[in-house]
Amino acid sequence: MTDQTTTNPTATQSVREVSVADALRLAEQGYRIIDVREELEWNDGHIPSATLVPLGDVLDRIEAVVPDKDTPLLVHCAAGARSARAVARLQSIGYTNAVSMGGSTLDWRRLGGDWEAPQPLLTPEQQRRYSRQLLIPEIGQKGQRKLLDGKVLLIGAGGLGSPSALYLAASGVGTIGLVDDDVVDESNLQRQVLHTADRIGMPKTESARLTLQALNPETRIVEHRERLTADNVERLISDYDVIVDGTDNFDTRYVLNDAALKLRKPVVHGSIYRWDGQITTFLPFAGPCYRCMYPTQPPEELAPSCAVAGVLGVLPGIVGLLQANEVFKLLLGVGETLSGRLLMFDAMSTTFEEVKVWRDPQCPACGEGSPFIAEPARPGADVAVAAR
Repeated sequence: MTDQTTTNPTATQSVREVSVADALRLAEQGYRIIDVREELEWNDGHIPSATLVPLGDVLDRIEAVVPDKDTPLLVHCAAGARSARAVARLQSIGYTNAVSMGGSTLDWRRLGGDWEAPQPLLTPEQQRRYSRQLLIPEIGQKGQRKLLDGKVLLIGAGGLGSPSALYLAASGVGTIGLVDDDVVDESNLQRQVLHTADRIGMPKTESARLTLQALNPETRIVEHRERLTADNVERLISDYDVIVDGTDNFDTRYVLNDAALKLRKPVVHGSIYRWDGQITTFLPFAGPCYRCMYPTQPPEELAPSCAVAGVLGVLPGIVGLLQANEVFKLLLGVGETLSGRLLMFDAMSTTFEEVKVWRDPQCPACGEGSPFIAEPARPGADVAVAAR
């Protein structure tokens, strides 16, 4: 086997470089293959046995990927320049047996090296539109595909629904349903940013559809021009993966809570009052439900609507975006949701506080005697479990 030694101008140690033919032999001998290209390049095709560690992440991630610093490593990129820099960095933190493949991946394939070129999960247009999200390790093409396949129902196309819908559509959620029987009023425009002055009197779902389709024509918008009630709730939520609660009254929240438990649908809850906002996520039977948090409905005078008490225009924007953030984690199955935690935002002091919410064993909806425990799991239950 022949190899050569090159010197990286940014490193004090020499870098061992091998030809593609020698790299093939090293791979057969059991060298661990590290691909230091970017994820977009990896998605276009890669060596099946390789591990992706982009050059910029080498120093931060390699020890988690390869804890033993004496492991024989074969490092490659597209043509050999980045892999040489990666080997220099590996040597600087104590890796003793790393070599750089000095040729191209095209030569690797031409000489018979294993190569996997999966069918693209996204079209070229989608790759361009969502390129900044695709760079995030927890998303990539597979995660973006999950978003494109995702179905999210927003209860309300008003203050909370507006920012949530805008960013869900912009980020590529494939289907967004909107439940609202109201029309656009001039008083809405201070905070309901889906709507515009020339649409006063138009149904809110129609106004929202026009805005969202202009933002992202690929997102499918489903209008449900009706008010959510006990009679229609199961029909409305059954086809969706995640429900975003932007309602403004307790009756609707209790109805939604019970139906979501029965159908195993995660609900991202938000509420606003003057300068204060609250956000939490309810995962059916994996955390507390709305009735655990509010066992009994408070009197109307203690929970007035925005039309009575008022609300700061920017507040639903902040709370609605946090709701959208919860939706992304649920659809992607990553991170930690707000299940069991009530996040409270005070816009007057610009502070966040968190309160633990416990699941009540005696809760009539989700407790030990729940009538919904024996219900079969519905589509979407895996979304709730994935992002606990």
